[in-house]
Parts: sequence; C-alpha cells; structure tokens
Amino acid sequence: MVGCISFAYVVQQHRDGYRDTPILPGQKWHVHDPERPYPHEVTPANKLGDPPSDAIVLFDGKDMSHWAQSDSDNPVPAKWIVKNGCIEVKGGTGNLYSREKFGDCQLHIEWQEDKNVKGSGQGRGNSGVFLMGRYEIQVLDSYHAATYADGQAGAIYGQWPPLVNPQRKPGDWQVYDIVFKAPRFEGDRVVEPAYMTVFFNGVLIHDHQKLNGITGHRGVFPYEHTQPEERLAIQDHGPATPLHFRNIWVRKLKDYDQPEN
Repeated sequence: MVGCISFAYVVQQHRDGYRDTPILPGQKWHVHDPERPYPHEVTPANKLGDPPSDAIVLFDGKDMSHWAQSDSDNPVPAKWIVKNGCIEVKGGTGNLYSREKFGDCQLHIEWQEDKNVKGSGQGRGNSGVFLMGRYEIQVLDSYHAATYADGQAGAIYGQWPPLVNPQRKPGDWQVYDIVFKAPRFEGDRVVEPAYMTVFFNGVLIHDHQKLNGITGHRGVFPYEHTQPEERLAIQDHGPATPLHFRNIWVRKLKDYDQPEN
C-alpha cells in the first residue's frame, strides 16, 4: 500500500517529456511537451450508449424536467408523454425544446417507430432532431420504404442523404450519435459553417459534413445569426403513428488543452 501511494505521488509530480523538441505547427507546444495540460478524465458508462460522467442527461426515462413545449426563456411545460420509460410524441402540441442550450456538442438519442407504422414516403413516422433548433437530422421509417434521398432517415434534411441506410425494421430501436460543430459568426456574417458527423446504429453516415445553412423543406436557406448556444429540438410533425424517444444525453465539447475547472 505504501508503494502504491508513493508511485501515485511520483506520477503526479514528474511528467515525462521534452522541451528541446520543435514547436508543433499552429500550436504553442513542443513535441512531447511536459507542460501541455492533461486531458480531463471522463468515466465511460458500463453499457455502451449510456451517458459518460461528463454528459448532461436530458431524458433518463423518468420525467420531462429538461424539456419544454416552447423555445423561450419562459418555457411552456412539456406536453409530450412519458410512457414505459420513453417519451411519446403527442402530435399537434408542437416541437419539444431542451431547456438547456448547446453549441458544439456530442448528442446521443434513441428513437423507435411503431412496428405497425403506416403511410408512405414522408408520412411514415416523421420527426426530426434539430441541433440549435435549426439543423435537422431526419427521423423517419426508411426501412425498405421510398422517399427522396435527402429526406430519408439520417439525412441532413434537404441537403445531404446519409452515406448508407443502416436502419433497423420498424419496432426496433434506432440510435443516433451526432457530433455537431456550431457555425461561427462575426456580426451577421458566417465566418465558419456548421459541420456534422453522424453515426446511425453505429454506422458512419455523415463524415464532418459541411452544412449549407439552415435545413428546410423545398428550398435552400441561408444561415441566420444565432448565439453560440441554442436549444435542441425534437419535431412534432403533426398527428402520426406513435413515435418514441429515450436515452437522450449531450456532452458540451471544448477545444484541446483546456485547464481543469
């Protein structure tokens, strides 16, 4: 036990590295710089897909306290239903908005179409996950079901189809893992566009894809100035086949070399 304590002390006090190496291009650090900050320690979940220790859990199967029925600082209480550990869309009540705001982030969300989903094309359990309330990843039953390519499940709606369609059959749970880089503005001018990387059921479907602007129906839409952080949204596409969401969590992403809080 004494040896273990001594070893830990040595590790904390002495850091391997070099200060006589070149400076890395575009950085302030030497190669193998002992002064470079250590990455923050994050404890992963025991089960793959569950939230790690630094995640903000927006829905844990119990209540809607992190959600509202309005994009407002005076939120309307959520009207969607908590049922069997899931959120069930209540059609006609409007989009669901997170009370917290996010910019650059990692989002995990799971969703399920009814196994008896009906309709065709865009009518098959339509919803969407909106980063910053403006940039949509489509939610739809596209399992052997035809619709326009940039509107099927996993599409950056109206802009980019998914690279492949890895959707499971209706009634099975689908999983999105989204890495979002928010746009940067100087005044109203976009100086850096938004980017998305998306995994759908563990399969890469968008690889750091640049967004043209706000996503939307039947048009090309420019960026509009936003704050660095805005609310997430889940779409109410009107009365439809039951649709469920669960296990929703977000990690706010920071740059390299951030000091400990």
